[in-house]
Amino acid sequence: MSFDVVIRNGRYFDGTGGPSAVRNIGIKDGHVAAVTEEPLEGIEEIDATGKWVIPGLIDIHTHYDVELLNGPALSESLRHGVTTVVIGSCSISTVHVDGVDAGDLFGRVEAIPREHVISAVDEHKTWTNAEEYIRAVEARPLGPNVTAFIGHSDMRTAVMGLERATTKEDQPTRAELAQMERWLAEALDAGFIGLSSQQLLFDRLDGDVCRSRTLPSTYVKRREMRRLTQLVRKRGRVLQSGPDIQHPPRVAAQLARSIGGLRRPLKISFLAAADAKSNPIGYRILSTAARVINALGGDFRWQHLPVPFEVYSDGIDLVIFEELGAGAAALHLRDELERNELMRDEAYRRRFRKEYDDKFSIGAWHRDFFDADIVACPDPSLVGKTFGQIGLDRGVHPVDAFLDLVIEHGRSLRWRTVISNHRPKILKKLAVDPGNQVGFSDAGAHLRNMAFYNSGLCLLRHVHQSAEAGAPFMTVEHAVHRLTGELADWYSLDAGHLRVGDRADVAVIDPAHLDESLSAYAEETVDQYDGLSRMVNRNDDTVTAVLVGGRTVFRRGVPTEIVGQVRTGSFLRAGRKIPAPAQPALARGG
Repeated sequence: MSFDVVIRNGRYFDGTGGPSAVRNIGIKDGHVAAVTEEPLEGIEEIDATGKWVIPGLIDIHTHYDVELLNGPALSESLRHGVTTVVIGSCSISTVHVDGVDAGDLFGRVEAIPREHVISAVDEHKTWTNAEEYIRAVEARPLGPNVTAFIGHSDMRTAVMGLERATTKEDQPTRAELAQMERWLAEALDAGFIGLSSQQLLFDRLDGDVCRSRTLPSTYVKRREMRRLTQLVRKRGRVLQSGPDIQHPPRVAAQLARSIGGLRRPLKISFLAAADAKSNPIGYRILSTAARVINALGGDFRWQHLPVPFEVYSDGIDLVIFEELGAGAAALHLRDELERNELMRDEAYRRRFRKEYDDKFSIGAWHRDFFDADIVACPDPSLVGKTFGQIGLDRGVHPVDAFLDLVIEHGRSLRWRTVISNHRPKILKKLAVDPGNQVGFSDAGAHLRNMAFYNSGLCLLRHVHQSAEAGAPFMTVEHAVHRLTGELADWYSLDAGHLRVGDRADVAVIDPAHLDESLSAYAEETVDQYDGLSRMVNRNDDTVTAVLVGGRTVFRRGVPTEIVGQVRTGSFLRAGRKIPAPAQPALARGG
């Protein structure tokens, strides 16, 4: 039998966590047709000697909703072996809202240029419901597979209007709530994996009308949430959310929703399990909570980023400042002159210093400018220094040193800090904890602030290097399972496995290059955002080849000619087998 593609002599991982072995893999019509020790022949052959052949990685938390409209290849994930991405996270999607509302929802929360969100949605939106949305997505030349949550804030905005949807006094009428229920049911029936909501109170809106209000889903009351989650529970789908960490009793109540008792457990995936510098024992509380909820009959998971959470900022443009009233006040002002005037005001500075010095306030940021160093500045003498050091040199509070430099240099002042996952020992514990799901890259968002497109590869590096050092904490088979099959099975997706009959979504990894190249800093311009330079990852020698639907889309960091030209990915509908896109006869060689 001749195959479309043969991957020869690689160490084969099927995504189940079972033992790996050197095998030859034959791919035909987009699916795995043979896994054998016997020689195979194919139109295209990939020599994987010394390499790992694994199912394509799954990224369970992205914000590619806008980029897939104008840049559907999603190459920044694809090149790192990610063959399935989840969109519609954090309560925001583009299924029901128009361009302006989408711009207000995505622009500030996810740091995606608002004007480009508006133009992308207005240009491409032809859909009016979830099924039509899926068809529109599949009409684009998708690179990876896509699946989606329906966003609670998306539906609430579309049915109530953004003004009413973000006002505590206004709640949906019976008719409006019934409409949201119909939309949610339609999305779940169409194959969406669940509902995403958001209760975090420092994600704020862009635009003019409702600027700086929190997302619409944060205004939801118990009745509305109960009615919507009841639909999710009945269908065995997933509720994704970010809990209100500033109010622990509310978090406990949200977790308890997962417990089934006499009814079906509610699958819940929450943001996020992390070893936060702001709370060194917080990860223990989160891990214990997941164990307790699941022992009581729940089906609960935290999302976890398996790498140090390093963030960059141009001036004050960073979402962590939304936690502080003073930070949110500055970010509320778009005009640089107005913002600078505010930051010069002594009353404002006193407020900022007071909030900064309150180390007992619950939040993600550790509030330590001695742990924030400058990486680029018009004044080269400051590069490499922390704001705390500069404050000592100038005899001022670290907050004043920071604000002075932002006023002087604006967005030309680039700096970084690590806010969590800084202790390797704890990172290992979080990676193996069954209450955590490995994901949460935020790919496609925060374009100037962070880049975790290769976070799955970073976990494989950690596992591989620990084994090489004689101190293994997880087998490679287990790590691959956590990044692929485990996620696919929990979200009911036709992905994550490489058995005969499965979709041929494949990544060929060179373990010899699971090295420090994965941590190197890189930037690349984004054509669809008018050449905006965004943070990316570049470790092209690590991923030898990537296949989606049996077609080769990347070879050592270089896209094949079909990327962005034809559709290789599919919209994966929860609970269904999804065939790979048909391959034109002349293109079968890749």
